[in-house]
Amino acid sequence: MEQDTGQASPHPFAPRFEFAFTVSIDLTKPVWIEPSSMGTTRAGIWAAQGTFEGPRIKGRVIPMSGGDFPLVRPNGVIDFDARYFLEADDGTPIYLQSRGYRWAEGDAMERMARNEPVEADEYYMRVSPKFDVPEGPHDWLGKHVFVGVAEKVPRANRIHYFTVL
Repeated sequence: MEQDTGQASPHPFAPRFEFAFTVSIDLTKPVWIEPSSMGTTRAGIWAAQGTFEGPRIKGRVIPMSGGDFPLVRPNGVIDFDARYFLEADDGTPIYLQSRGYRWAEGDAMERMARNEPVEADEYYMRVSPKFDVPEGPHDWLGKHVFVGVAEKVPRANRIHYFTVL
């Protein structure tokens, strides 16, 4: 007879994750539309500059090639819509489009808005990117699903991307 350990077996289709790379982005001062025609707050924040690096790829964020256009919902959840270009060290251009959410309990959102540091466990900030890349050494980016765990730092974002296996 099998003994019940109280722990469920992992689902046979549960995804595994592999670290792909981290993007560090310096952001411009936001432009705000308050309230927007959608009845909430919209912003435009440009990717001023940055870098990315992982085990298989590294390069730079092409300065001012795009940014994030978040919608702040009435409940305080920030709905991200980021689009900008990366350039791998070998010169390959990579288009990144990412959607996601940031929210927090307590005063963490207000502290982030004031560009004060917050601990990673004080907020939820996750993104789901898609990449458009030419055929070649980095085309694996356009063949996988990724999940990003974002880290909010004053006047910047650091996003750690993981390949879903």
